[in-house]
Amino acid sequence: MSLDYTHESEYFFFAQLLVRHVERYIEKHPDARDAIFDLRDIYDLFRQDFASATTNLEAILNIVDEYKVETLNGDQKLISHYAIDAKNNSLLLDFNADALDNLKQGKKLIEPDATSHE
Repeated sequence: MSLDYTHESEYFFFAQLLVRHVERYIEKHPDARDAIFDLRDIYDLFRQDFASATTNLEAILNIVDEYKVETLNGDQKLISHYAIDAKNNSLLLDFNADALDNLKQGKKLIEPDATSHE
């Protein structure tokens, strides 16, 4: 018996939700160079999908990490580093300063190619 079932499409959906949440955060906090989100807020953002907000969060963040912004130095990742702090129930994101500045100047996010993602 083969159980070749994948949740990849859901991962990309949740990655898109999280990236849009990050974009709204940046709009509301224009001086921010990093962000800390409560994992309960991520759980609500993912419409109470417990697996996506816990076990699958790392896989979703791997996709979120691939979103880029066009800069004078080439396309650069928006997120330079992320960490899940289970002890404090939070998600920590550090932004790439060059990509962040260009995003604020109106450059669009470049989504990762879902067909070539591993």
